[in-house]
Amino acid sequence: MNKLHVKKDDMVVVISGVDQGKKGKVLKALPKVGKVVVEGVNIATRHTKPRRQGDVGGIVKSEAPMYASKVMLLCPKCDKATRISYRILSDGKKVRVCKKCNAQID
Repeated sequence: MNKLHVKKDDMVVVISGVDQGKKGKVLKALPKVGKVVVEGVNIATRHTKPRRQGDVGGIVKSEAPMYASKVMLLCPKCDKATRISYRILSDGKKVRVCKKCNAQID
């Protein structure tokens, strides 16, 4: 299983692609394929037919997964896109740390 640098509910900024510079919250992390789903980013349109009587068809827009390497974590303290490092606390717990301001993330 691959380890991602972002988790569900993290705030991230897109660093490359069509949606470059957009910020959003991670809705879903898919570590097996190395992708994340970010709120309001990488919108895909799908044309759906009504399946049952009473359903309505139409164009449905939803967020599609994108590679996790295209997003960077936003530090909640300094509000900048940053890489993360890990620090082990005295009680043995591993936490994520901002590389720019050394603030603990989580």
